[in-house]
Amino acid sequence: MTETPPVTALADDTAYAEAVQLAVDSSAAYYADGTSTLDDDAYDRLVRGIQAYEEEHPESVLPSSPTGKVAGGAVVGDVPHTVPMLSLDNVFGAEQLADWAAGVERRLGRPVTVWSVEPKLDGLAISARYRHGRLAQLVTRGDGTAGEDVSHAIGTVVGLPERLADAVTVELRGEVMMTTSQFEEACAKRQAHDGTTFANPRSAAAGTLRAQDRPYVCELTFFGYGALPAPGDESDLAVRLRELPHSEVMEWVAAQGVQTTAATPVAGIVAEALDQVQSRVEEIAAARPALPFGIDGIVIKCDLASDQAAAGFSSRAPRWAVAYKLPATEKITKLLDVTWNTGRTGVIAPRAVLEPVELDGSIVTYATLHNVADITRRGLMLGDSVTVYKAGDVIPRVEAPVVHLRTGEERPIPIPEVCPTCGDAIDRSQERWRCVRGRECQAIVSIIYAVGRDTLDIEGLAENRIRQMLATGLIADFADLFFLTREQLLGLERMGQTSTDNLLAAISQAKTRPLSRVFAALGVRGTGRSMSRRIARHFATMDAVRAADAEAIQQVEGIGPEKAPVVVEELAELAPLIDKLVRAGVNMTEPGATPPTDDPKAAEAEGLPLASMSVVVTGTMTGPLAALTRNEVNELIERAGGKSSSSVSAKTSMLVAGEKAGSKRAKAETLGVRIVSPEEFAEQVSAFL
Repeated sequence: MTETPPVTALADDTAYAEAVQLAVDSSAAYYADGTSTLDDDAYDRLVRGIQAYEEEHPESVLPSSPTGKVAGGAVVGDVPHTVPMLSLDNVFGAEQLADWAAGVERRLGRPVTVWSVEPKLDGLAISARYRHGRLAQLVTRGDGTAGEDVSHAIGTVVGLPERLADAVTVELRGEVMMTTSQFEEACAKRQAHDGTTFANPRSAAAGTLRAQDRPYVCELTFFGYGALPAPGDESDLAVRLRELPHSEVMEWVAAQGVQTTAATPVAGIVAEALDQVQSRVEEIAAARPALPFGIDGIVIKCDLASDQAAAGFSSRAPRWAVAYKLPATEKITKLLDVTWNTGRTGVIAPRAVLEPVELDGSIVTYATLHNVADITRRGLMLGDSVTVYKAGDVIPRVEAPVVHLRTGEERPIPIPEVCPTCGDAIDRSQERWRCVRGRECQAIVSIIYAVGRDTLDIEGLAENRIRQMLATGLIADFADLFFLTREQLLGLERMGQTSTDNLLAAISQAKTRPLSRVFAALGVRGTGRSMSRRIARHFATMDAVRAADAEAIQQVEGIGPEKAPVVVEELAELAPLIDKLVRAGVNMTEPGATPPTDDPKAAEAEGLPLASMSVVVTGTMTGPLAALTRNEVNELIERAGGKSSSSVSAKTSMLVAGEKAGSKRAKAETLGVRIVSPEEFAEQVSAFL
């Protein structure tokens, strides 16, 4: 099970706008007639990608964005809920579950007495309202505060009786879905009617529940997961439902003749310790493939009503419950081809071309293959039937060939003899093959990366200008930019005096960037902007970085024994480029940083305001931070002695929450993390602004 939430990566504002439109259209189609091709996992991944982009580019947020909205903002109901039907926050592995549980117990001020563990059913949440034991109304979740009346579906939902065992007035909440057999039958009926089919069981359930004018009827299934007394009801039953543990409430629900998961292989249980919770999570995950209905996770709750009341709610989710999301399922398809591409650092990477397959509601045609050794280990051949899965990656991965499906017509995968980009030789000394020209093979890509806004930030140096300089021989790498003369630039097509002077001024300004940005511009394999800042803060000077061996490099947080030698080798390879930067007068020190010390509490001794603190920033910055990019805010955090992080966990010391702060703020509230405004944070680190 992956510990990292899967997201759809968005490259720019155009990709972001397209993703927002896709999410809105998908949500609207799903809640209209169930025709969406995105299932729950694919939709969640898309929305997480949108949310991640919005957190990095708050100025680009569109009003139509689905983030922070129940049903993606696509549904407006007209039947108010007696109690809001909130969504759940997600975790994606044992470590994140432990972080969440620690936050709950910190909020309670004591250990949780007992946990409830249940499957998270992959369907549509509804409220079933009973009056004097008779089913009177069905209401969808809608936007969480009000839903749509779908009472016309009464009588078509297995597991939701029209009469309870007792003549009581109560609201039952649960999930409407289609089992595997119900989905197959529904697809057959739709195919016979209009030649089309449903995209997946979840979409089929949503469309069927809302449909009123279809000439055919499709059966649905209900599983209850909660019960609420009527507002103002102080009867013995109402008091019991408010005070009973969740597990006992569910026993009462089942006794009324309502279907729950109690009779399934994934029945809800109670657990006194988190290791028992994790064991049950693994048991449910293992049982998942054989279930006759879909689940996409496990719900963990405080079982006692008193614990739930003490933990409370955030604006969008209960703090006493969380969804442990499971990886998406696998599918089998054909491996048609393998293409080879050379990356920015010269690494040659294979990519699988697949026979299109629908995997969790989306069509997959490409998948990741790590390297030649990976292909060999898996024994892959062209024409193989292969299992493909999504495990938190933007592009799915090929798991293995299905050997018993081989026909004898499969062929070996052609392995390149030369670099597929430039035709030069290949360095095969490591598992990840590289072009012998290294970064020179993809010089244009390396230079574009180096001069970007979050690295050297050379304003006015567009890709077409870089290509022009490479073509005319003025530069071979980004260090050559610092040696350009006014006469050389004026000799380029469409370079006038003003644009030349402006570009030279921008290049001169780039010489003053801190070491962290210069290091990031180098594009050392295994590092990015965040790791570059940590390295720069740790060593303070480029000389110290270059003098460090693998053991010394491992002292930087986040660099382990496998990555450290790669960094050392990369720095040796980059020595001529670094020497050229030094000759050009580019800054090679990190402001405010000091060389490594044997004292682990040196930062505290210096009195830095964020010493030993992990800080996360989210939302639109205001006040003194409004003019800073997100990368500049992260640099500020680390100048003040802290560590910038992109995700909230139990280890987070502080969340700087600007305008339109979303799920990160909600998670921080759940974990009891300190939350400050941009203005409060700016005051705390004012000496470093």
